[in-house]
Amino acid sequence: MWLAAGFTDMRSGFNGLAAKVQTALAEDPYSGHVFVFRGKRGDLLKVLWWTGDGLCLLAKRLERGRFVWPQATEGSVALTPAQLSMLLEGIDWRRPERTQRPLSAL
Repeated sequence: MWLAAGFTDMRSGFNGLAAKVQTALAEDPYSGHVFVFRGKRGDLLKVLWWTGDGLCLLAKRLERGRFVWPQATEGSVALTPAQLSMLLEGIDWRRPERTQRPLSAL
């Protein structure tokens, strides 16, 4: 899973985002990887992925808050499935807080 660093024109659809994957990220949009793009305001993102027989495009807008995005302005950032899940929920995926481990079983 890859985040496209910087901002993306959210008017882009299947073809525009696939072209950005090829040109700006130097990746293959038909590889099966998941590519995530964020708009300039930060409350809208689009997710593009290939399922083997077609491209899928998901859009999500947060009603409050902003999606946490890397500071880089170009290139891409790799995410784990857990980090993508947190990102889609509007959680800061860069610094998740884990629950405390028990000190004793007694």
